[in-house]
Amino acid sequence: MAEKQTVLVIDDDDSLRRVTEFTLSESGYRVLVAADGHQGLTVFAREAPQVVITDIQMPALSGYEVLRRIKEERPDTLVIVITAFGTVENAVEAMKEGAYDYITKPFSRDELRMVVAKAFAFLGMVEENRHLREQLSDRVDFSRLVGISDEMQEVFNLVRRVAPSEATVLIRGESGTGKELIARAIHGGSDRSGAPFVAVNCAAIPRELLESELFGHVRGSFTGAVKDRKGKFELADGGTLFLDEIGELPLDLQPKLLRALQEREIEPVGGGLRKVDVRVVAATNRDLEGGMEEGTFREDLYYRLAVIPLQLPPLRRRPADVPLLVKHFLAKHGGAGIAVADSAMTALEAYGWPGNVRELENAVERMIILRRGDLLEEADLPPKIRQGEKRERSAVLNLPEEGYSLEALEREAVVEALRRNDWNQTRAAAFLRIPRHTLVYRMEKYEIRRPS
Repeated sequence: MAEKQTVLVIDDDDSLRRVTEFTLSESGYRVLVAADGHQGLTVFAREAPQVVITDIQMPALSGYEVLRRIKEERPDTLVIVITAFGTVENAVEAMKEGAYDYITKPFSRDELRMVVAKAFAFLGMVEENRHLREQLSDRVDFSRLVGISDEMQEVFNLVRRVAPSEATVLIRGESGTGKELIARAIHGGSDRSGAPFVAVNCAAIPRELLESELFGHVRGSFTGAVKDRKGKFELADGGTLFLDEIGELPLDLQPKLLRALQEREIEPVGGGLRKVDVRVVAATNRDLEGGMEEGTFREDLYYRLAVIPLQLPPLRRRPADVPLLVKHFLAKHGGAGIAVADSAMTALEAYGWPGNVRELENAVERMIILRRGDLLEEADLPPKIRQGEKRERSAVLNLPEEGYSLEALEREAVVEALRRNDWNQTRAAAFLRIPRHTLVYRMEKYEIRRPS
């Protein structure tokens, strides 16, 4: 495949085809053209372009049929359909067939450039995410781990390094950030992957039952103990035990957990010591250091658990992952043929997501169920997302005591908006609620360049 990004344009309108070819060539793409569907499929089979732009209404072979054949031969190819103004229902039908996006005639050169740039950016995100998953391990399915932001790349790289070891890992992060998914990835990338992965939520089990749940009990050790029962440690023998919400573990049970970690032996309720071979991965959204100061969490247990600390970033700190997560959840919940309007995606990226990835998945599932059509508009979003609750709770800047020039503040705001949106100018402009050309002007004015 050629190094240049390649676009195939299929259109029976000679004038529109020439303008499209010129515009995209001027933007640096390698452009192939075809005057009808049959010719287009021939060029596609020979050149294998990454992106195809096809008109829907063409004689002999329609854009729908072109789309179907391309998706059958190379499903990863992104197809953008062209439809006439007022016939958006045709575009929606094409989205159901697997089209990536659509553009309506008449369209401006800027619109054309933007939709093609967005397609290649999406291809880049998908490829980078695939590459990161392959780097992590070839022994486990990482399809549920979605993220191409710098923050998640750091997490993935740490998972790749720590998974083959026997080290205890403490995963920290807000509720809904995917701590159990990371724990399962660590287990799957280890030599224990063929053995059980057992998860326990320490906050969900009543205090009087938690000891028995973790360490087991023998018959007659307490009222209701009518037979011996294995605890989670024994059930996970040879594998991995995931202790979620470890900060909720009662103080009097902490020495027993510490012994299990240090000596690899447990003591069931009413029984004697038993050896176990278990790797522990723990998780919390609580301030364990504060718990140590208050005397509610043992310091020696903390350092035994946090041999490898791993911090999961909240979703509001990685907005670049939102489009990929949305597409992932659409496919997961039966909405693979549903498209998301740019205005709706901008609102999703700008929202603060206090519930993190779990909240985003719930929002996507809700939109699929309550949608009015197969194009999700801003009106289809939950009200609190439409109302624009942004990532940051406050837009007030922390001004230095000695003062700061207005131009310096403006420059800092532009740089920060670009950084949070992985230097994507379209999303950064939407974040700042200004036109893209205004953002570009400010970047030129303040000589802002993306760091190498």
